[in-house]
Amino acid sequence: MAPVLEVRDLTVVFDTDAGPLAAVNGVSLSVGRGEVLGVVGESGSGKSVTGLALLGLVDPPGRIAGGSILFEGEDLVGRSEHEMRRLRGARIAMIFQDPMSTLHPVLRIDTQMIEAIEAHESVAPAVARGRALAALERVGIPSAAERLAAYPHQFSGGMRQRVAIATALLNRPALLVADEPTTALDVTIQAQILAEMQALQAETGTALIWITHDLSVVSGLADRVAVMYGGRIVETGPVAAVIERPVHPYTAGLIGSVPSRNRRGVPLAQIRGHAPALAQMPPGCPFHPRCERASALCARTMPSAASYGPAHEAACHHPLALPEAA
Repeated sequence: MAPVLEVRDLTVVFDTDAGPLAAVNGVSLSVGRGEVLGVVGESGSGKSVTGLALLGLVDPPGRIAGGSILFEGEDLVGRSEHEMRRLRGARIAMIFQDPMSTLHPVLRIDTQMIEAIEAHESVAPAVARGRALAALERVGIPSAAERLAAYPHQFSGGMRQRVAIATALLNRPALLVADEPTTALDVTIQAQILAEMQALQAETGTALIWITHDLSVVSGLADRVAVMYGGRIVETGPVAAVIERPVHPYTAGLIGSVPSRNRRGVPLAQIRGHAPALAQMPPGCPFHPRCERASALCARTMPSAASYGPAHEAACHHPLALPEAA
């Protein structure tokens, strides 16, 4: 079965006085119907810019400088804004970290949800309202009929995010991109929303890309994971394989930084240093200044991806395991 989305060698640059700087550099990934792909990395790794590029939401000075974004077999790169508007909210939808990026603060919830339906379909207002009500009930909003008449400020942060999720799913999109939608919520609400997202995604068959810095979220939600650093994917594979047998030192560092994996009383494991700024991207492997396994080769040459098991690849000169070919 062909993937819903296939990204090939995507490059996104930002034009600056110092010249174009690549925030996303040669990223390739795919996701199939009913599949969850987790995209993981620190702030500045390029994961959010990748998500925005998929929906054509990279604005100047940013631009897509190369590669292709094949959605249901058709390339979205170079599409007009008019064509992208027809896709966004209908076939492709996005959930942002801050639900107020999605919800208009001075419009009632029913007005916003009905408009989201009518923007893509010609339906009677009563039909659109019924679908909006059903969507709120599906994401666990209590007294959904009454809450339709409420304004966003009358909801808690967790409830606003549920409304944003319900709105994104109104038109049953083929692809849903979620950019850290539970980061600002407490762990109890986060767990509830993750459980609901799993159930909704399984019910609708929507392909889901979940962007996060939290590996523990990905381990319980995703089928596959892509680890990003310095605008590149450094490791990708089935979640169980990557979590249990990381190959790239950066992936191992992220896993080691999860508090639950550290013994009580032992200092929290950390990756030394910090992610590089776009204007200060080092030559060779971008992770080499922070990597304890780095050599002179790492500082000179970008490593190529190698296979470490079924659908498990990593790009590293000094991996933590031998590649299949070896």
